[in-house]
Amino acid sequence: MNKSELIDHIASAAGISKAAAARALDATTEAISGALKKGDLVTLIGFGTFYVGERSARSGRNPRTGATINIKAAKSPKFRAGKGLKDAVN
Repeated sequence: MNKSELIDHIASAAGISKAAAARALDATTEAISGALKKGDLVTLIGFGTFYVGERSARSGRNPRTGATINIKAAKSPKFRAGKGLKDAVN
């Protein structure tokens, strides 16, 4: 399912226009992104939790030259599925 298909589904399930569904979806993704940027957790009971994971700095190897390189520490968005979502999939 891509974004436009998700918008179509939201619009039909909620009985709203596609434009309103698109605005709602955009607002939701912006809210989740903003909260993660501040370092907050976003928990949707029964669905799952969005959080920020941290990777420490490490050394790696350039596959082309074989030279050792330093890889900086980084933050990465992550998602942990909740019980309701796991049960729905199984």
